[in-house]
Amino acid sequence: MELAIISGKGGTGKSSISAAFATLQNEVVLADCDVDAANLYLLFSPVHDEEHVFVSGHKALLDQEKCIHCGICVDYCRFDAIVENKHGVSILDTLCEGCLLCSRVCPYGAITIEEEDRSRYYAGHFKNGRMVYGRLAPGEENSGKLVSKVREKAKQIAKESGIERIIIDGPPGIGCSAISAITGVDAVLVVTEPSMSGVHDLKRTLQLTAGFSLPTSVLINKFDINRELSTEIEAYCNENDIEVVGKLPFDPVVVEAMVNCSSITDYAPDADISKLIMHLCNKIFTKS
Repeated sequence: MELAIISGKGGTGKSSISAAFATLQNEVVLADCDVDAANLYLLFSPVHDEEHVFVSGHKALLDQEKCIHCGICVDYCRFDAIVENKHGVSILDTLCEGCLLCSRVCPYGAITIEEEDRSRYYAGHFKNGRMVYGRLAPGEENSGKLVSKVREKAKQIAKESGIERIIIDGPPGIGCSAISAITGVDAVLVVTEPSMSGVHDLKRTLQLTAGFSLPTSVLINKFDINRELSTEIEAYCNENDIEVVGKLPFDPVVVEAMVNCSSITDYAPDADISKLIMHLCNKIFTKS
């Protein structure tokens, strides 16, 4: 079973739930697909077996010694990344999309293309099984593609190791990386919170999963910080035939566990919040 745990916004507790679910398994492949801000490796300190370079894109480099400032590249660049000024021609890195066209039309070979290859994805093992995660370097793009790489590696490891369960900690939001994280999974758990932004983003996320016809359930985290909005979330889910599989109260010990680089179910296994999460985890995997 491949379970994706996602949220419409950051800060709902999605990664805390993913970490707890992972440490409740005898053997699991944990895929941290929040590649823009991966953090589960900080909790589990996996031993790396593999490190892979991820080429996120390309960027153009101008050799001023070869450039005669003819302006041909300026005319062809559809992204306005090449400009002319009093010093001649220059390339704006922030606008360059790495399409390679400028290097092809330059008659003097003054423009070369360099790979953006500072991003990485890793595979290794931790005490509950195997772990795969990606880290997109600052300023680099194609997070959706990196998520796909992480998922491919997680599936490969699961198949080779005979591990039946893959838990995906997806990125927040409904963008390309989130779509890459949920496409083709067996089930999706959406973690939300009772706040105005939480309700708004939950609805957008449920529209996304419905568009892919994915079996989806909802967990209301910190439900007791605003019981009125929690009731509104439940009503919306009931109206749309979406199961609310659980409600978790706010508990400072969850934050304490994360500060101590541990999942809540490892840090305080006898706490009430841990018992609720254990029940929730069993419910989801038994149902599927």
